[in-house]
Amino acid sequence: MPKIIALAGKGGTGKTTTAALLLKYLTARKMTPALAVDADSNANLNELLNVDVRTTLGKIRKELKGDIPPGMSRDQYMEMKLHQSLIEEKGFDLMVMGQPDGPGCYCAANQYLAMSMDRLADNYKYIIVDNEAGMEHLSRLNLRRIDYLLIVSDPSARGILTARRIADLTGPLQLDIQQQYLLVNRAPDPIPAALQEKIDAAVAESGLLLAGFIPASDELVRQELSGASYIELPEDSKAVQQAFMIFDLIFGC
Repeated sequence: MPKIIALAGKGGTGKTTTAALLLKYLTARKMTPALAVDADSNANLNELLNVDVRTTLGKIRKELKGDIPPGMSRDQYMEMKLHQSLIEEKGFDLMVMGQPDGPGCYCAANQYLAMSMDRLADNYKYIIVDNEAGMEHLSRLNLRRIDYLLIVSDPSARGILTARRIADLTGPLQLDIQQQYLLVNRAPDPIPAALQEKIDAAVAESGLLLAGFIPASDELVRQELSGASYIELPEDSKAVQQAFMIFDLIFGC
């Protein structure tokens, strides 16, 4: 069984940035093969990895509503299209959910994504799920178990409060989560005392473990603006070094 790593947090905190850095980490540490799942309807993980998306699960599901080629069952056709949707890179594959069936309608798309992940799971050591804002979307993926939930916050009181609320939702949503961490992205150095107090309170009251801080980085901004892959970031970058230290702590390397 693969280890499932899910990312959550409010919008704009850097979940996708963290997912891209995590892919760099897994490939650098030879913890592969890995599957990255962009489960946000506004997909952009591929942009940080500099890969083109040929098709999405949303498009495939629409195709499955039409005619099936002669001589193929619907399951066989779905299996073929599913493998066509995978973007294969060195050490990892990327799968993109894409747009749902209609405005605000995610149930069918989530169900299909969950079914697709279930079919592919045994091919990978790790599956990273880059989730959209909030937790309800993640609950609809019907994952049997989440080994690591990384709740990403920006360095703001509102971001930390949202992270705590997300942690509180894991119980009512009946998610089977083994370990959950708070990771603060774009952190200033040093951490202001007022922010540290908010973090300490959120950790103490929610049961979250504090994974650490990824610093604000002009290098990450330049990499994104240039269109270059985060996989190609130099490992002596301060942000990369700090991210690797955090991931070593979480994954026991």
